[in-house]
Formats: sequence, structure tokens, C-alpha cells
Amino acid sequence: MDGRLVAQEIKDDIAETIRTGGAEVGFARPGLAVLQVGDSPQSQAYIHNLRTACTEVGIKSFASQLPETATLQAIIQALRTFNGDESVHGIVVQLPLPKKIRPETVLQEISLEKDVDGLHPLNLAKLALDDFQPSFVPCTSRACLELLTRYKFQVERRKVVVIGCSNAVGLPTALLLERHNATVTIVDKHTPKPAEIARTADILVAATGNANLVRRNWIKPGAVVIDIGMNQVKDPSSEEGFRFVGDVCYEEAENVATAITPVPGGVGPITIAMVLSNTLLAAQRRDHAKRKPL
Repeated sequence: MDGRLVAQEIKDDIAETIRTGGAEVGFARPGLAVLQVGDSPQSQAYIHNLRTACTEVGIKSFASQLPETATLQAIIQALRTFNGDESVHGIVVQLPLPKKIRPETVLQEISLEKDVDGLHPLNLAKLALDDFQPSFVPCTSRACLELLTRYKFQVERRKVVVIGCSNAVGLPTALLLERHNATVTIVDKHTPKPAEIARTADILVAATGNANLVRRNWIKPGAVVIDIGMNQVKDPSSEEGFRFVGDVCYEEAENVATAITPVPGGVGPITIAMVLSNTLLAAQRRDHAKRKPL
């Protein structure tokens, strides 16, 4: 499944909407702010791609990078500055944060109307409740559903196994697919016989952060495999000395699965497109609120 192709289609639609919307009196050009703490290669690569995508579609981008040693107070102050900036419609906190910082403490400081990554604790809670709608759906989870939908793979009544239960990726992906009437099982590090459970899946989602964890014997023949992992491994043949691989051993999986996402080039580009989409939505909502008569 070609994530780059799907992402480009989404970005083209966003760019057209921004271009035509910009002709309306009072329409504000969407703005996205990214807060990074530390300088891991994975984060640097993602943020570079995100800001490049913003330029492609006409979204203004702002960035704040703090050192690995930044205090919680400094991180929260940076977020509050973005919260109060009228030119910023969406805010993304690049994860993971340093181990000494609890992500929930930071994420809850984002204004709900600017939480375009959908990771504010209240948005995640609403995703778990049938009678509530989150302000924004987490972007990686939404990217998985977008892939399945655009490639016409049925989710309803399908058996889904999600490997990994992080609050940022695994858990919201399971919740979102449940909302679309899949039967979902979550596998984590405490689950006995994970390969046996994974082999029951019509749709297998890997989100653990462990390179090549999922092997051929984890995959039911004909299953659809979505690999969310992005892991840095040494590669002396590469100019950088490393390369990125997923949680699934691609070479083994592609001979068993009906379809699989590559890494890189699968879920990642669509996740970025979903951030842009949510940022546009945030700008449209604010514009609509300003135009609404008293």
C-alpha cells in the first residue's frame, strides 16, 4: 500500500481548499506549530517532512526546539505561547519526550481547539466513549483507517489485532477501528503467545517500536498488515550510517500478506497529511466561529 501516493492526493485537496478559501474575506491562512524536545534522528526527520508538507499546501509552520534537558516549566511555557498565538491553529508536540517528562502532563496543556494530533487526554477519552466525538482523531490512527478505506479493505466485522498499546498510537488505533465495527484485540508485552494471537488477524497493526519484531509466522495468509513502526538500525552501506525499518520484517511479510505498508513510505506520509487536514479543520472552525452571528 503506497502511503506516499495516498498522502499526495490528500495534500492536493488541502492545497486546493486553502487556495480557494484564501479568496474569502477574513479567511486566515492555517498555521501549525511543532514543539520538539531533544534532537533524535527520527524526530528530526518527521518534523522536516512535516514542515516541508506545510509549505507544499500553503500552511504556515512554526517550530520551537528545546534541549533534552529542558524543564517541564519551559516546555509548558512554550506551549502556552503557541496557545495564545492567533496565527497558530494547530499544535503538535513531537513524541517521545524525555523520560523524566510525563507526556500526559504536557499534552493536557494544549488548547483543545488546537490539539490537531488528537492526543490531549480529553480527546483520547472521548474516542473511547460511543456517545462522544473527539475534537480531533489522532493522526496516526486516522492514517491507518484512511489507508484501509482508500484501498477498499473492509474494516467492519473484521478481526483486527493491534500489537502495542501506547496512548499515542496503539490504543487510539484500536479504539478508532472498534468505532468502525471491527473486533479488536490488543497485544502488549504482557500478552502470552503473541504470535498465535497475531495469526488470527484479518488486519494486523504493528506499533511497538521494535525493529522486525513481527515475522512470517505472526501473519495469517492473506491478512492486511499495517506497519506503524519507525526504527533506526545500523547500516554501514548508508551515507548516514543507519536506515529506518518497521516493526514488521517486510521481506517475510510480503510473501504472506495480501497487502502491507512499507517503511518508510507507508503510514508516515499519511500521518503527516492527517496533521495538515486537522490543522485546516481547526482554521475552518475558528473562521466559522468568527463569522457566526451573535
